[in-house]
Amino acid sequence: MSVLLEMRQITKEFPGVKALDQVSFSIAPGECLALIGENGAGKSTLMKVIGGVHQPTSGEVFVYGKKAEIHSVADSSALGIGFVHQELNVLDNIDVAGNIYLGREERKFGLIRKNEMHKKAEPWLKQLGLNISTYSKVKDLTIGQQQMVEIAKALSMNARLIIMDEPTSSLTLQETDQLLATIESLKEQGIAVIYISHRLKEIEQCADRVVALRDGKNAGELERKNINYDAMVKLMVGRELNAIYHKIESEKTPGYFKVRNLRTSTYPNDEINFELAAGEILGFAGLVGAGRSEVAQAIFGVDPALAGELEIDGKNLTLNTKEAIKNGLYLVPEDRKKSGLVLEMSIRENMSLPSLCDYSKKGLIAKSAEKKLAGEQIDKMRIKVPDDSYTANTLSGGNQQKIVLGKWMSMNPRVIIFDEPTRGIDIGARSEIYDLMNELAGKGCAIIMISSDMEEVLGMSDRICVMHEGKLTGTLNREEFSEEAVMQLAVN
Repeated sequence: MSVLLEMRQITKEFPGVKALDQVSFSIAPGECLALIGENGAGKSTLMKVIGGVHQPTSGEVFVYGKKAEIHSVADSSALGIGFVHQELNVLDNIDVAGNIYLGREERKFGLIRKNEMHKKAEPWLKQLGLNISTYSKVKDLTIGQQQMVEIAKALSMNARLIIMDEPTSSLTLQETDQLLATIESLKEQGIAVIYISHRLKEIEQCADRVVALRDGKNAGELERKNINYDAMVKLMVGRELNAIYHKIESEKTPGYFKVRNLRTSTYPNDEINFELAAGEILGFAGLVGAGRSEVAQAIFGVDPALAGELEIDGKNLTLNTKEAIKNGLYLVPEDRKKSGLVLEMSIRENMSLPSLCDYSKKGLIAKSAEKKLAGEQIDKMRIKVPDDSYTANTLSGGNQQKIVLGKWMSMNPRVIIFDEPTRGIDIGARSEIYDLMNELAGKGCAIIMISSDMEEVLGMSDRICVMHEGKLTGTLNREEFSEEAVMQLAVN
C-alpha cells in the first residue's frame, strides 16, 4: 500500500515544554486514521505541524515518499491538505459561499464573481445534507451549521488529505451520520482522512486504524479488527477506566427551581414550562435549532426573554444576569471562547471575573486573594498549567472548559446550566466533569444539562426534557429512557 503522508520522529519544543517527543505515523490514500489522546497529549500541536502553523524542532515530513517542507499554511494547502478545525474558523459577517471560497474567490477582471461562487458552493452543502442557502450570513446559523460550513470548505479544496478535528462536537445524530457517510464516500475517492475525536463510538464506526498519543509521545496503535472502546481508553490514559457514566443517586427536593411561561425571542409564540428538583440532573435533548440554548440564555438573562417567571426555592427572580448571579444561578455556555472566557486574560483573571467585587476594595484588586482562588480551582479542576498567569488562549479546549467551570464552582451554585459541557473534551476530563456534576447534585444543586451527545444525556440525566423548534415536546423519566424515545420527541 502506498503512503500519502508520513511523519518521522517529529519533536516540537516550546519554552519549558516538550509538546511532541519523536512522534511518528503514516496514512495511506483512502484510509481513515483516527488520532486519539487526552487533552494536552499533543494532537493539536501535531496537526499544526502538518498544517504549517508550527515548525518541528526536529523530524521529517514526507508526502508520497518525497520529503516535504511545510513552512506555512499555504505550503500545506499546496500539498493537498485541508482542515476542519475544532474551534470554529468562520467569518460570521459574510455569507456561506464567501466562507467556503474565502481566499479562493472566483474573479474576472479583478472583480469577484459572486453568482459563480454560489453555484459552486451549492453541491458541497447538498453532499453534507445541509439545507441552508449559500446566501445565508454565517452569524445567523447555529454552531452545528457553522461547523458543517467548515467541512464544506475543506471538501471544496479537493484535498488529498482532510484533517477533521472534533468535527461532530456540535452536530446532531443525523448530521453525524451524514458526516460519517461522507467520510466513506471520500475514502472511495482515494481521499485520506485524519479523524480526531473524543467520541470513541464514532471512531469505532469510521476508523481503519487508530494511533494514540500520550504526553506528547506515541502510546500505541490499533488495527481495524482491534478497535474497540476499552482498547482505545487504555491506550489514551494508560490504565483501565471505570464506566464513564457512573450516575450517583442523590436526595432530591421537588419543585426547587421553576420556569413558567418562558418565551424567547427566537420562538416568541412558544411557552416553556418545567420544574427541577434540588439534587436533580435534568437533561435537555433535541436537534440543532430546537431552541435549547435559547432557553438557557433567556433563563440566565444574556438574551432578553419576551416573558416568563423564574423561582428558586420559593423566591421569584427577575430575568436578568445580575439577578441570576446574585441568587446562585449560573450558565456554562456552549461556545466557551465566545461567551465563557476572555481569551487574552490570564487564568487567574478569568477565574475571579464574575465575583470581582469579592476580590477588590476601593477599586483595587486584592491580587493575593485572587491568586489563592485561582490556585484552589486549578487544583480542584486538575487544570494542566505551570501557573495561573497563562492566558486562556494558550490552553487546550479541555483546560479552557475547566476554567469556565471553575469560576462558577467557586461561587457555590444553587442552579447551574451546562450547555454542551463536554464538547471537545477528552475521555478522562469527561469523567472528571461527570464526577463534578454528581458532586454538585449530591450537595443539593439543581443541574440543567443541554447536550447533543445522546450517550451523555441518557447516561447522566435523572429526567430528559426534549425540544423541537421551540416547543417542549415531552419529558422522559429514567425508566423510559432510550435513543428511540428521545428521537421520536426530537422530531415531534
